[in-house]
Amino acid sequence: MYEMIALIVKKPLWSTLVVTFSLLLAVICLTPSSPFSQSPVRSTSPFEESDIWSVRRIVDWRPCKWWLQGHLTALPVESNGYIRVDCYGGLNQMRRDLCDGVGIARLLNATLVLPKFEVAAYWNESSGFADVFDVDYFIQRMNRFVKIAKELPAEIASKEPFRVDCSKRKGLFDYIESVLPSLLEHRYISMTPAMSQRRDRYPLYAKAAFCQACYSALRLTRALERKSSELLLAIPKPFLSLHLRFEPDMVAYSQCKYDGLSHVSMEAIEAARGDRKPWTGEVARVWRNRGKCPLTPKETAFVLQALSIPTNTNIYLAAGDGLTELEGLTSVYTNVVTKSTLLSGEDFTSMHGNTKAALDYYVSINSDSYVATYFGNMDKMVAAIRAVKGLFKTLLLSRKAFAEFTSQGLKGKELMDALWKAHRDDFVMGRGSALPACFCELRL
Repeated sequence: MYEMIALIVKKPLWSTLVVTFSLLLAVICLTPSSPFSQSPVRSTSPFEESDIWSVRRIVDWRPCKWWLQGHLTALPVESNGYIRVDCYGGLNQMRRDLCDGVGIARLLNATLVLPKFEVAAYWNESSGFADVFDVDYFIQRMNRFVKIAKELPAEIASKEPFRVDCSKRKGLFDYIESVLPSLLEHRYISMTPAMSQRRDRYPLYAKAAFCQACYSALRLTRALERKSSELLLAIPKPFLSLHLRFEPDMVAYSQCKYDGLSHVSMEAIEAARGDRKPWTGEVARVWRNRGKCPLTPKETAFVLQALSIPTNTNIYLAAGDGLTELEGLTSVYTNVVTKSTLLSGEDFTSMHGNTKAALDYYVSINSDSYVATYFGNMDKMVAAIRAVKGLFKTLLLSRKAFAEFTSQGLKGKELMDALWKAHRDDFVMGRGSALPACFCELRL
């Protein structure tokens, strides 16, 4: 055969054809599978692991459950009054407010009233706390940590609570100074916890109540558990749960401008903007480099490839129905499923915001791996619960790193290598989870 090849390449015409064919073959072999046409897939060097999950971690956050190890400060016999926590927003924002409310009730020696979920305007539904969470389990698990009233005494139930709005308070806001006087005066108050508060100033018994509520006392109702289990079983295994945030209202809220989006996407984003116009000029550049702009599905696919996550990975898309530009992800990662593609029946079609979000939450905390593109309330809660369950394949994609590297002109393999190193270092050191005082840092 070698003699035949040698004979062929001696002839000028055949030599030209062979060279041409070789060049064509090389072009085909080197064509990038990245969604960015100028970007070849990052080849893993002999010194790098096969994918991000193979990297050896140095630091982990583990649930040490310190609040169960020692003697709990006994609850005072007399309560200072009743507190109802009014929770607004999406499911995980309301869950966060509830956990904060438990700690505040214990701090103020108050009896906690079952929370009110203010969801109608946000999610166009009316499901309450008892529609999502197991009330009796919650009360039983919070025994000795905080007093809870399933029903109010008649003299209290007949009147509306005095409203104390703490949601916009920041800095050194103190509940004892600012809220306790109203509680003592009115005996029944409603409140939304401050968005930014100092739990480090709480006494241990209040921190203990917060930790117990967040990580040991909340579970879904039996009906939601059944539906969530059904969904989990239907997902091809193993799988990665991806929390992708690129809805028109999210993009509008970020005040970021994007080039190359479809006409339909741009119209939807502009309709959602209202008075929130996108930043321009130097302000826009600084804003983006601070990591304030959501990753597009196309950018997300690129980062996943940079982390050597195979394009045939089974991906469960934990997201609402309003995502735009989704083909930027699904054109690269083709094994993508959602709850809408896997579930049917009246019990699913009648579900809305809170209960649908509960499905995503359940699947995400039980997935083989979890990746978030935006570090919001759901991501913080899922990362924490996965740590409780001993599941550490959890990663929060760095919008800041992506923006900084692209602003420096990096692209293709250079950009992929830079993203790999940034996320590898974050994963190795256990950063990015922002776990609260309920967890302990463990050096491996």
